[in-house]
Amino acid sequence: MDKLTPTDRHEFARELVIVARRWRARLDDRLKVLGMSQARWSALYWLSQSPEGASQTALADRTGVEAATLVRVIDALEAQGLVERKACPGDRRVKVVHLKEAARPLLAQIDALGEELRQEVMEDVTREEVDQALALLRRIRARLDGETTFAFPELLVANG
Repeated sequence: MDKLTPTDRHEFARELVIVARRWRARLDDRLKVLGMSQARWSALYWLSQSPEGASQTALADRTGVEAATLVRVIDALEAQGLVERKACPGDRRVKVVHLKEAARPLLAQIDALGEELRQEVMEDVTREEVDQALALLRRIRARLDGETTFAFPELLVANG
């Protein structure tokens, strides 16, 4: 196996950051017509994956943003009537965020816009390339998370 040089690692990390920023900017541009952003969509998406709701702490972890940033995102989504905060039954200090039914049609629209972007950007990418890239990115993410294998943490409502 060929060893990577410091320059190789630097170039890879730089490209990864640039691609992520540009992807997010392109998605944000498309979501503006819906009054949304990638950050708002991300919170809605993860809430849609958690029917019992999620604590703000768990949601911040899942979306990959700081808790203070997420509070502003949730405030905006709440003002749009898309989410609601409720006290956690086991710990009233913890706020659990729930997706409201009004968000579901919007999520479908966002998914369609996102798929359109993915199709355009990944038009000539092969299955093998995607599989290799996913394996590599998951391995890197696991190391960044201090894990030896890839896994998503569960969205825990309690202890949030």
